[in-house]
Amino acid sequence: MDDIARHSVGRYDYVIVGAGPAGCILANRLSADPATRVLLLEAGGKDDYLWIHIPVGYLYCMGNPRTDWCFTTEAEAGLNGRSLAYPRGRVLGGCSSINGMIYMRGQARDYDGWRQLGNAGWSWDDVLPYFKKSEDHVHGADALHGAGGELRVEEPRIAWEILDAFREAAAETGIPPTKDFNRGDNEGCGYFQVTQRRGWRWSAARAFLHPVMKRPNLRVLTGAQTSAIRFEGRRATGVEFWQAGAARTAEAAGEVILAAGAVGSPHLLELSGIGRGALLQAHGISVRHDLPGVGENLQDHLQLRLCYKVRNTKTLNERANRLLGRLGIGLEYFLFRRGPMVMAPSQLGAFARSDPARETPDLQYHVQPLTLDRFGDPLHPFPAFTASVCNLRPTSRGSIHLKSSDARTQPAIAPNYLASEEDRRIAVAAIRLTRRICAAPALARFAPDEFKPGPAAQSDAELERAAGDIGTTIFHPVGTCKMGQDDAAVVDERLRVRGLAGLRVVDASIMPRITSGNTNAPTMMIAEKASDMIREDARARAAL
Repeated sequence: MDDIARHSVGRYDYVIVGAGPAGCILANRLSADPATRVLLLEAGGKDDYLWIHIPVGYLYCMGNPRTDWCFTTEAEAGLNGRSLAYPRGRVLGGCSSINGMIYMRGQARDYDGWRQLGNAGWSWDDVLPYFKKSEDHVHGADALHGAGGELRVEEPRIAWEILDAFREAAAETGIPPTKDFNRGDNEGCGYFQVTQRRGWRWSAARAFLHPVMKRPNLRVLTGAQTSAIRFEGRRATGVEFWQAGAARTAEAAGEVILAAGAVGSPHLLELSGIGRGALLQAHGISVRHDLPGVGENLQDHLQLRLCYKVRNTKTLNERANRLLGRLGIGLEYFLFRRGPMVMAPSQLGAFARSDPARETPDLQYHVQPLTLDRFGDPLHPFPAFTASVCNLRPTSRGSIHLKSSDARTQPAIAPNYLASEEDRRIAVAAIRLTRRICAAPALARFAPDEFKPGPAAQSDAELERAAGDIGTTIFHPVGTCKMGQDDAAVVDERLRVRGLAGLRVVDASIMPRITSGNTNAPTMMIAEKASDMIREDARARAAL
């Protein structure tokens, strides 16, 4: 594209690519200094679609090209040849505008593990202040929670009899009740806390970006798809992008910061000649910097969706399938901001061990008072619930790589689910544990009857096959520009791209290992910490 005449939109101290959770925080924090000029580029549009802000609206945002990139994976051997939809936010707020709104930090040991890999400054004690900085917790501040931050965290505004019974059954199976998953050890079973404010979704755009949009030193461009990073020698000096069909450039006097996510950031690096040399050359891209770890180390949480018919109780299936039920749901929300329309995709969670010998929980449950064949399909007409369970620390590793030198071509997303023997063994153990919970006395009065995968699958081999049939992503891709000191690392502990200047990656792609839970809150923490590091480095450069 170098032969195309491009119009410059100006020179800034920082050019941020991607207005997702990380990009919104970066734009807020870096533009807080009125002398610092910041440009934020978002390929998607404005977050003015009503269904973004109504919590249940994720049903209308995922798979919708107005708000979702609508990616798909390659056919996965571990999923018996299936390909999965792979939602990623394409709108201001990014994934925080379409995700499940669950506030989950993970376990202290996750971050201590990052530090033990050689990433100084990333232990639990190091990152906890950044979680607290963003947070406005419904129960106020204490040693582990913050108040007064931009990100509102509240208790769910709905409960279900069947979920309460599942929590009791989990306790009977050895998983104790808990009221707070975010204190460093998330073991237990309880309702998830959510990023909502009085029944509305509280995305990163609403929390961090909209309150500062009128700052004269911050410019936000939507519909701006970045196609390449510009360089002078080994220093990043700006970006090329398309907007309204026109070719444009932006110059960065300080840094280019990629916050395009675990799919977008490695893809843009490869389009710019940064990655595995042989792969780039095969697509006609000149190699600027051979960095073989780009796009590798993909990790994601694969959820196994077990479904049970029940009796003697009501679930969302029946309410949503009746006209009067739907009218009541709508009235309950618009009058009181309560009821099923405030629901996150999953309401009840549990963290458990696949094996008692595990040091900390390695399984996470997302339990829902509904069932459907697959995401986007109608709910079943009978009362039922879903108990989804995922392996928190998969050992399988996948990849994301470009398919073409055209930035508008979707990259190849290959999560490589269930490729390792350990992951398959844990999947079998997870299904067996779920069955024990559902057979516990607390659920007996509802007569749970498993219909997915179904009781016919009993042997380890049958359950492995069943896991491939019922497994689906829980939308937590990370690790494709991992932080570290080894040859496969893409960024250092300050998130600078190794071997280059003026270029950082700040999003979930930098995680060397996936966190033990949902990944939105950790991504925001990463951006909070990165903002401080970026400003510290700028002061150090100015002092030279």
